[in-house]
Amino acid sequence: MRRIYVASSWRNADQPAVVASLRAAGHQVYDFRHPAPGDDGFHWSEIDPDWQAWDPTDFREALSHPIADHGFGNDWGAMQWADTGVLLLPSGRSAHLEAGYFVGAGKPLFILLPPHNTEPELMYRMATRICLGLAELVEALTPVAAGQG
Repeated sequence: MRRIYVASSWRNADQPAVVASLRAAGHQVYDFRHPAPGDDGFHWSEIDPDWQAWDPTDFREALSHPIADHGFGNDWGAMQWADTGVLLLPSGRSAHLEAGYFVGAGKPLFILLPPHNTEPELMYRMATRICLGLAELVEALTPVAAGQG
């Protein structure tokens, strides 16, 4: 059994199914959409409903807001807790920084590519494995979880 951090985007509609499938396979999985009971994850709009109009100074200052600090603490703590990272594409900047953490920390990183419209990325070679579907991802994670690889 692995402790898995799934890095993805709020816009990725497949994220809940990936989390559920990995949990069904017996893994412990951090879900940034629901990091704890009663917690629906971090949203910039909690700090300011007009967050999309921020300039760089506003953004930098917002990173120190208590709500941002709490959200960061949840995710960063989960990244340190996890022994494996999964980058679920498509995803954005934060998920790619999270994936980079796993590579830099020497923790396995698996990338789950979408079935269509995949833009090639050379640095994905750093991943432990690139998976072409959810079943392949679950299978790739299972042997190590069972102590076989």
